[in-house]
Amino acid sequence: MKQRGNVMHCARSRLRQSLWPLVLLALVTGVSSAQEPDAKPKRPNVVFILTDNHGAWTLGCYGNPDIRTPNLDRMAAEGMRFSRAMSSNPVCSPTRATYLTGLLPSQHGVHSFLDNKYMIGPEARYVLREFETLPEILHSEGYTCGLSGKWHLGANLTPQDGFSYWVTMPRGSTSNMYTDEIIEDGQIKPTPKYMTDLWTDHAVKFIEQSKDSERPFFLYLAYNGPYCLGPLLLRPAQNRHAEYYADKPLLSFPRDSMHPWQYNNKAYHNNPVSIRRVAAEVSAVDDGVGVVLDTLRRHGLERDTIVVFAGDQGWMGGQNGLFGMGDHTRPLGAHDLMMHVPFIFWQPGAVAQGVSDLMVANYDFLPTLLEHLGLRNRIPQWPQDSEAGGPKRPLPGRSFAKALVGESIPWETEVLYEMEGCRALRTEQWKYVERRSPAGPTELYDMQHDPHERFNLAGQPEHQRTLRELRERLSTSFAKHADPQYDIWNGGRSKARRLYAPEGHPDYRPLTE
Repeated sequence: MKQRGNVMHCARSRLRQSLWPLVLLALVTGVSSAQEPDAKPKRPNVVFILTDNHGAWTLGCYGNPDIRTPNLDRMAAEGMRFSRAMSSNPVCSPTRATYLTGLLPSQHGVHSFLDNKYMIGPEARYVLREFETLPEILHSEGYTCGLSGKWHLGANLTPQDGFSYWVTMPRGSTSNMYTDEIIEDGQIKPTPKYMTDLWTDHAVKFIEQSKDSERPFFLYLAYNGPYCLGPLLLRPAQNRHAEYYADKPLLSFPRDSMHPWQYNNKAYHNNPVSIRRVAAEVSAVDDGVGVVLDTLRRHGLERDTIVVFAGDQGWMGGQNGLFGMGDHTRPLGAHDLMMHVPFIFWQPGAVAQGVSDLMVANYDFLPTLLEHLGLRNRIPQWPQDSEAGGPKRPLPGRSFAKALVGESIPWETEVLYEMEGCRALRTEQWKYVERRSPAGPTELYDMQHDPHERFNLAGQPEHQRTLRELRERLSTSFAKHADPQYDIWNGGRSKARRLYAPEGHPDYRPLTE
């Protein structure tokens, strides 16, 4: 079903990206030199803010009445908020790999979160080395690149892909926001302060170091917050928002009976300590966003910088009796809220103000950003096999850059999702979920009449034609894009340890309560 892209409540006039003039070099005598005839305008700076395990529904600008997020709400009001942005996988490493490559897990090979042994030590390895990534492309185009925050793609001690500023973590998971270690200057150190504030401090430091350069900058600010899982949810928040939420009921977190598929996170269900901890951590991230935006304004960089705020994957906080992401259920889950992420673009004068109802995916981010920056020619193609000169396959994503400037664009609603042996297709009306390893259950939901996915229609005779059509469409889409070596569905491998593997597979572990 094709949908005409609609931007609601925004300026309809076409906004064109302005050209940034060259800064004229001052001579020692104080006389300015003339601009070189072939000099090119400076491209916009880029700040990409990515959060960890963060459902869009937790933000005020996405309708949450309980959690205070004034800075993100302001960013959304001043920029473009995508109301239906989806992630193609429910866990950290695969989704971060997708944002940086534009590829699906069955293309880049990272199907689940990476073990810590790949971060540092003798088995450390960078898992995206064979691909052109966003920072690598921007670096080659003259950008100064900085990372502040979570990496979780391997070889964490060493800056990757052209990053010259590199402060990260030696692990992927977060056990405590106050005592977990960090990596700075190639050394593992104790964190000196609350980690959400630490990443913000380094973001500001990088911006201020880069602001006067003739080169544009790319800042990847990858918070490990709000991190809505793990034992830290059994401990009250300690940050500046803890006192405010200490007595709040936070009824936006549904209290429901636990779903029978819930496998992990059972202690957090309907737990006020866990719920209030999530709220406090979300508000702390919002504080950091406010500091970054204020820093850009203070230095006069707001019109020269595109800021993108996104979550790596969705998260559920009690809806349908589920708490967590798709890897926390058995069978592996594919609920819309496990996919739905915040997605906000902000650049005054170059990004229109409004709300877009286009259903976009995280794999659309890379082609969209590159086109917005005037680098459409750098949108990568990738080889089907490792032999030089092999056939090319297109990226699964599409650019919605024209929507960012207020244009209405044709857009077919189709989002692909995969978590190892679970695959799903989301269209405008339907959600189809198919599972292999283990087989079943198949799910089919009419998302227009059942948006909360409560009534599985897969076994209903009157819907068998629809089910067959969606199954064929899902199969055709993955056959078009998947790299055979990383196509788990058809016997391929994963660069990460399989979370759920069939009996007889080296990664097989029996399910236990």
